[in-house]
Amino acid sequence: MIVVEKMNIADIPLLHIVDHSIKDKKTPLVMYIHGFMSVKEHNLHYAYYLAEKGIRVVLPEALYHGERSNEYNKKELSLRFWKIVVNEIEEINTIKEHFEKHDLIDNQRIGLAGHSMGGITALGALTQYDWIKAAVSLMGCPNYTTLLKSQLLDLQKNGVELPLSATEIDEQFSLLEPFDLSLHQEKLQNRPLLFWHGERDDVVPFAPAYQFYQDIIPMYEKTPERLKFFVDPLADHKVSREGVLALVEWFVRYL
Repeated sequence: MIVVEKMNIADIPLLHIVDHSIKDKKTPLVMYIHGFMSVKEHNLHYAYYLAEKGIRVVLPEALYHGERSNEYNKKELSLRFWKIVVNEIEEINTIKEHFEKHDLIDNQRIGLAGHSMGGITALGALTQYDWIKAAVSLMGCPNYTTLLKSQLLDLQKNGVELPLSATEIDEQFSLLEPFDLSLHQEKLQNRPLLFWHGERDDVVPFAPAYQFYQDIIPMYEKTPERLKFFVDPLADHKVSREGVLALVEWFVRYL
């Protein structure tokens, strides 16, 4: 029987999903991060499929979302996008340490995944933590600084007055640079990495993610099976069932 448990770790609300028969045993772990303006509960189907395979799953609530909502509107939340992402990268380490302390996870079998903002977060986390043994990005993008430039241009085109000075914008770029996997490709260390992206995505652009994939192919020359990019030519910003199942199969194979 698969159980879903509401937890709070260091003021981080999360859902803990695991097969009851192995709840108190040491297991592989996958943390799955939700998207922008979404909530943790929307991803229970990923967790269920993974838990069926004997993997412990954690669905954390991102800052300013769901139980942590400050009731910001979309524009207000957009201006805090990168604060949310960087905060989530920090918090997944706190979550991992909690389960490690209680001897519930095999620290050599930890995976990280997410979609949209969650995929962006997962890719950035690869620059920080070598304990991530395999990762999946669904509609994410590793190019943090490029994305920030694009976001700033979009806000200006829409007539949004930026609450940041030129100096503060430069500081934001400096803050994001260490998390930009496109600038720190060596941090991949040949870890299994799966991408899924719809070619018609109008929220997180397809092209930069696919270009990054092409750029790192030579790094996986000896182990090409550890790097995959699934392209859905008809999909927009919504993951297909094939994408969901590909994620599950990836972690079953590499954790």
